Amino acid sequence: MAIPTTRPAGIAEHAEIPLESEPDALTIGRRIRHLRTARGMTLDELGAAIGRAPSQVSLLENGKREPKFAQLQAVARALGASLDDLLSPEAPSRRDALEIELERAQRGPLFDALGLRPVRVGKSLPTDALETIVALERELQRLHTERAATPEEARRANAELRATMRAQDNYFPELEDAAAELLDGVGHAGGPLPQRVAADIAAHLGFTLHYVGDLPHSTRSVLDLRHRRVYLPSDGMRGRSNATSALLQALAPHVLGHAEPRDYREFLRQRVEANYLAAALLLPERHAVKALRAAKEAREISIEDLRDAFAVSYETAAHRFTNLATKHLGIPVHFMKVHESGVIHKAYENDGVRFPADPLGAVEGQYVCRSWTARTVFAVEDRLSPFSQYTDTPSGTYWCTSRVQASADGEFSVSVGVPFAHVKWFLGRDTTERLVSRCPDGACCRRPPDALSDRWAGQSWPSARPHASMLAAMPTGAFPGVDTTEVFSFLEAHAPTP
Repeated sequence: MAIPTTRPAGIAEHAEIPLESEPDALTIGRRIRHLRTARGMTLDELGAAIGRAPSQVSLLENGKREPKFAQLQAVARALGASLDDLLSPEAPSRRDALEIELERAQRGPLFDALGLRPVRVGKSLPTDALETIVALERELQRLHTERAATPEEARRANAELRATMRAQDNYFPELEDAAAELLDGVGHAGGPLPQRVAADIAAHLGFTLHYVGDLPHSTRSVLDLRHRRVYLPSDGMRGRSNATSALLQALAPHVLGHAEPRDYREFLRQRVEANYLAAALLLPERHAVKALRAAKEAREISIEDLRDAFAVSYETAAHRFTNLATKHLGIPVHFMKVHESGVIHKAYENDGVRFPADPLGAVEGQYVCRSWTARTVFAVEDRLSPFSQYTDTPSGTYWCTSRVQASADGEFSVSVGVPFAHVKWFLGRDTTERLVSRCPDGACCRRPPDALSDRWAGQSWPSARPHASMLAAMPTGAFPGVDTTEVFSFLEAHAPTP
């Protein structure tokens, strides 16, 4: 293929290159390389000056190793530069800026999902070819980001929210404070939260409870802010903890001062905050952390024990563990809720595990490797005992504990996992279950074995069972999927007589 000799559309002569507000390893590395070559130093000479092998300096310059502060000081002295020279977020040249942008793109979810082979970014890559590749990557990103009111918007919003949660270790101090203030307001001293105390919280906030049999089918609860009423279903909530959780989730938007969401991102964020607050009320930070620290000291951390200590569902206990594990126990963790079909329903990670993702970085709706605990647990006959498994993956070995729970939409597995280095704190670490996952390599489990393909390729025609939502647009309105007319008619019918 001929390399174009003209500048491609999308990159002008002095086009601005997207830059980070803070320098990352790539930018720092390019600035080190720029200063080294400007001073006529070789990799060997800079390595000798800072007491490192040339290969380590190369890794630093290519942004493949995060530099430590002391190392940066040594490099700056060797180059006769200041730390500001190394830590500036600006690329040292236009060529470097293009190289940085391409490197970032190649390490992102779009290239990974498309299965593209990475381009070696070096002096041998002509600048006009580099500009062409960057322009194509920008156009791909633009086509993805300009789509609105589509399922892509929901996936993009999920990916952005998951990144925010990862950045703060899934811990929200302002929500913890709100929960503690509410519990103090009703005098809850700790332990499982009785439904009576949840009702006291509603009364403390000035709401009365009303259990009805005609709740709008598109809702789980309805707040009547005019008459300070909470409407909840009179049936369909199995178990006291589910009923209590539903009430707390219904009250959460009022407690947190949520306004009507302006878009799907805000709707999603509000829902996550409401669920978080409900969990923080059911498992108060002070008491849950005390129990978890004692369990860590005894090397007996167990999601089942956390569940039983606070009389909540396994999923609530697993969620709450991910809120507190890194902040208070120093344990990185990942969480997954996976449908029996293998599709991810919810997921969170800050431990380096690589979830399957689409080009937008969203993991919801993606299929989990068949060798992961979240899938293998469905084949376990004993649903009463905890199930744990080690899984060797391309990003490391992870231990995971999982349980299966039934719902109206089928069975789901709820899993909590940690890197191998942290399994020493958990019950179940002595499991002999261990599998190998090579995903995202398609030969792992996404493609059938060659022998089966040779025998059956072209000889089958399965009839798919498409879900009704496959051809549907993303629900519109401030509260996606909610029939506003039905809700308003319900409130009108149930409003107290003046």
